[in-house]
Amino acid sequence: MDFAAARFAEKGYHPTSVAEIVSGLHVGKGVFYWYFSSKEELFREILREAQQDLRRRQQQAIENEADPMRRIELGIRSSMGWLEENRHLFTLFQLAASEERFSPTLRRGQDVAVADVARHVKEGIVSGRIRDADPQILSFAVLGVTNQLARTFVFERNESPSQVADAAVSFCLEGLRGPGGE
Repeated sequence: MDFAAARFAEKGYHPTSVAEIVSGLHVGKGVFYWYFSSKEELFREILREAQQDLRRRQQQAIENEADPMRRIELGIRSSMGWLEENRHLFTLFQLAASEERFSPTLRRGQDVAVADVARHVKEGIVSGRIRDADPQILSFAVLGVTNQLARTFVFERNESPSQVADAAVSFCLEGLRGPGGE
């Protein structure tokens, strides 16, 4: 899957063939079809695994943190770090977003990410650290800001992921606190 992910990121989904993948791995097509019924299934599995890996990284970053605001911060920072280390997978997310057939896979991953952030947002609202607003909207806002800043500044402009994370954290936490927040 790693080899295929790198090929898809380098050449795109459509130009990359099963024949090229198996040739690069020095295996026959039969081996490929033992594990995957199609190139599309392989690509979906790469997307699912990448989303799960990102989520694992976030969970590890926040696992011992009691403060919901700090968990959101650590989640943003771990996401930027993961994205920097896995640029090719971020490229695949962008490719998948442009293909309707991969939208359900991306949406499932996004739904999980929104639910994860919403849990911290709700806890922050209850504790008075986050303004009282719709947790789902706030969660989408945090994810949207983080993704857009990563895409524009880390991937397109090659700026420092830690500096981009600083900007995302500052903007998101101030937005979550609302006017007059601590």
